[in-house]
Amino acid sequence: MTRPVLFDLDGTLIDTPNVIVDTFTNTFASLGIHGITAAAIRSTIGRPLAEAFADLIGLSSTASTVEAAVERYQVLYRERIVPQARTLLYPGVAEGLARLRANGMILAVATSKSTASAEALLTAAGIRDHFAMVVGADAVTQPKPAPEAGLLIAAELGYHPSRAIMVGDTTHDLFMAHNANMLSIAVTYGIHTPAQLEAAKPTWTARTFPAVVDHILSTV
Repeated sequence: MTRPVLFDLDGTLIDTPNVIVDTFTNTFASLGIHGITAAAIRSTIGRPLAEAFADLIGLSSTASTVEAAVERYQVLYRERIVPQARTLLYPGVAEGLARLRANGMILAVATSKSTASAEALLTAAGIRDHFAMVVGADAVTQPKPAPEAGLLIAAELGYHPSRAIMVGDTTHDLFMAHNANMLSIAVTYGIHTPAQLEAAKPTWTARTFPAVVDHILSTV
């Protein structure tokens, strides 16, 4: 029986965390902002871009500073990250997505990126056509870990949320799944540690993308 399967993007489908950290660092340098560590940047991956910059720069920063950082990051993102997308796919992703579709699964992306940025990355990676929907943080009023993105996708695809599976590498993804009454698969090769993921109580845990596919198909 078919079911909708939702995927996070960064750290789940595409190995972007390191290049995201580099791009944040270059953004800060171009704006004359110093002293923000790679670890601090990495801890914000999986959150909306403006929110991440606001927290990293500090609550005392002006909105214009955050806006400038977001704009600069997006330029560097298009120049430096998008062209690498195909080489950054995690092992087994392209084949796994094709296998899921061949077995009747309906696939979607729920990401904290903007929808346009997600579309560009998926297209450059050569996997956009596998997805019926791509929902970014700008498409909802409350992004992950709120359930809105998951509920929107389930409704648009015509399924009860309990039929859906959310796949992600952060607790934001897993809590979104819980809040939306969805099943979940935590992947341990992305941002959050196995211990962090386990604390969020995923339905399943997978160390590789082929293992994700196996878990999903075992539910059919």
